[in-house]
Amino acid sequence: MTDFNKIIDKAKELESKMKESQENIKKIKAEGISGSNSVKVILDGEGEMQKIEISKDTLKEEKSIVEDLIVAAHNNAKAQLKTKTTEEISKVTGGFGIPGFKWPL
Repeated sequence: MTDFNKIIDKAKELESKMKESQENIKKIKAEGISGSNSVKVILDGEGEMQKIEISKDTLKEEKSIVEDLIVAAHNNAKAQLKTKTTEEISKVTGGFGIPGFKWPL
């Protein structure tokens, strides 16, 4: 019966650490850039865009080029965010994936 109590205690500990990790993920900021710093996009830990910066020179470009640079910067930020959230989750899980866990993106 003692082993079962240890398992329950470990599960509660893991649950607590996961809640803390989820709060830490919300605080993450990921920055994506494209076009040699022409466009910068900042996402929060839940994947919401917080800021976009477009250089004055880039605004002189054709509309389709600006659109492509925005998409590229967003995709870069999204990749950065996934890396950062994976690192945060790995702190809790020891590198093991969690079945059913969905990325905030």
